[in-house]
Amino acid sequence: MSRVAAIDCGTNSIRLLIADAAEDGSKGPLTDVVREMRVVRLGQGVDATGELAPEALERTFAAAKDYADLIGRHGAGAVRFVATSATRDARNRQVFVDGIREILGVEPEVITGDEEAALSFAGASSVLPVRGDDAVLVVDLGGGSTEFVLGGSAGVIAARSVDIGCVRLTERHLKGDPPTAAQITAAEADVDAAIDLAAQVVPLHRATAVVGVAGSITTITAHALGLSEYQPNRIHGARLDAATISDAATNLLEMSRSERAALPYMHPGRVDVIGAGALVWRRILWRLGQLSNGRINAAISSEHDILDGIALSIRDSV
Repeated sequence: MSRVAAIDCGTNSIRLLIADAAEDGSKGPLTDVVREMRVVRLGQGVDATGELAPEALERTFAAAKDYADLIGRHGAGAVRFVATSATRDARNRQVFVDGIREILGVEPEVITGDEEAALSFAGASSVLPVRGDDAVLVVDLGGGSTEFVLGGSAGVIAARSVDIGCVRLTERHLKGDPPTAAQITAAEADVDAAIDLAAQVVPLHRATAVVGVAGSITTITAHALGLSEYQPNRIHGARLDAATISDAATNLLEMSRSERAALPYMHPGRVDVIGAGALVWRRILWRLGQLSNGRINAAISSEHDILDGIALSIRDSV
């Protein structure tokens, strides 16, 4: 059995998946060995300054050292490290690249938004397979960017990455606790503009179903389900109608940070940015309902995303 290690370094978190592929070389799902997530906020201040902050780099490098130990301990043979929105936007990203190379011994790949979208679709569809010729829209709501990727059984049809994410919009607009109506209106205008950009490339109206991935969406799902703790097995594959998701998102957006922190399924690293994530997801689903003339009225949550796509890409390249 071939063991691989995938690392996804985003704007808010850095995640590790060590997984086994089937011994016979078949293309079925991978088997998890280790799945870890650390909130390091690499994108702290990048939207305003254009640079990765020294303290954010320090947090990220510390997590990478822990991941290097886990990879060595579990004997993963192939490693792929992928960095996304915050690193793409940073003038000083070479400092990050050099540091990761020294720690892990691999070259970190700063991928494009289109590459990010394709990997997200591959990860989500590997465990929530698309049916026949139906077009499914995968929405990957990250810290710095959101990817819209439409695909079917033959793969990706169209994809677009846009610069809206929970960290970016929190820093740019949602500074109140809770945010003010004016701040929410300004953030929604950014989201609408980004959706319009995505729609220029991705025929959103063709989607027959929507799958949402990444921590903001899974946390909103946990809130909508009223879980007593974060339960991936309850969240993964959960199909909720758009009205239920909107209600949960609005509730999170209007809470104070202390109220969010008290929720039993809330990761401490998401407390200050989940309101923006909720705003983005609520607005996307509302716009999709409009574009589809009401056909899109629900969404499925997936715990499998770009991280799984990275691991699958390693397996498929050997």
